[in-house]
Amino acid sequence: MSQTTRPDTPCIAVCSTALGDDICRGCGRTMQEVAMWVMLGDAEKEAIWQRLEAHWAARGQTPPWERR
Repeated sequence: MSQTTRPDTPCIAVCSTALGDDICRGCGRTMQEVAMWVMLGDAEKEAIWQRLEAHWAARGQTPPWERR
């Protein structure tokens, strides 16, 4: 998915970091990435987006925010 067609956040409202998971089962972000998302700059967010897209691609899965 290109940067221009991404949603504002990878969040799909299935956050497990609030339950104590270090990595969200919904989107794949770390607890810190989830907590800091609104304060991150564009370059930081882009690095996270790229890591998440690679994470889901390596598993042969469509990223969850693209399944909505």
